[in-house]
Amino acid sequence: MYHVKQLSDSKYKIYELQDAATNSWVKVAPERGGIIFSYGVEGEELLYLNEETFYDTDKNVRGGIPILFPISGQLYDGIYEWDGTTYSMNNHGFARNAAWEVIDSEMEGRASLTIKMTSNEQTKISYPFDFEVLFTYVLKKGKLTIHQEYMNMGNQPMPMYAGFHPYFKTSEKHLSYETDATRYFDYNDHEEKEFKGSVDLGSLKEAIVLLDGSQPSISFNLPSLKKTVKINYIEPFKYIMLWTEADKEFVCVEPWMAKTDEFKRKEELTMINENESLKTEISIQLEPYNV
Repeated sequence: MYHVKQLSDSKYKIYELQDAATNSWVKVAPERGGIIFSYGVEGEELLYLNEETFYDTDKNVRGGIPILFPISGQLYDGIYEWDGTTYSMNNHGFARNAAWEVIDSEMEGRASLTIKMTSNEQTKISYPFDFEVLFTYVLKKGKLTIHQEYMNMGNQPMPMYAGFHPYFKTSEKHLSYETDATRYFDYNDHEEKEFKGSVDLGSLKEAIVLLDGSQPSISFNLPSLKKTVKINYIEPFKYIMLWTEADKEFVCVEPWMAKTDEFKRKEELTMINENESLKTEISIQLEPYNV
């Protein structure tokens, strides 16, 4: 019922997790930022992918589910200060452009792939910490779960605020979201506003962030599939970013641990003590269409 296969590709080693019973799949490119670039359920692709950016390593991938680590979002002037030293870091950190290593796979009762990223001289230029990050992608009964372990291998507390950036295929940008959040911050005019369950992202250039949801889940319809997507997450994930590009057929619904520029505020940083680790997860699944 479950398989993990290595596929031939013109540029990358591709791994495909397969679930025959639900006609579902997850395709991963470990050396291209560990990205899930395709996720399908019941024979239907859920994710948008700009293939040009996927194959051009000088560009950030537009599509799939990019990994955001050690930060999610941007530093407004591209720099942050830590222990008296100033560092620069690109938007969303460096994990999405790093080469990850495959260390395990399973096909018993599920299809899973475990990948690893480890600190090195290059990562320490922008992030002066020793770390190891393990992700296990699990496909079971059509549901995708991303198990994460962030390990501090050094001798000082390690700050981070990770996230994910899923691009869901849709030409409809004015979606309704099932969430208990009642407020959002609009990065277009930098104002906090009431959230009434929907927002027309197609009219916005910048993202918005849902602020006060206490239930760790969000659901929304994909009209083209006549299915509902549900994203679940656990601590320290607490925010959902919503974003699109006007002329592209996707909406991003992104679980983050903190809001953008958190390395400047230092109010909600996730701190991992020396020689300790943080385990967490998010999941994505399809449900019957919620009309």
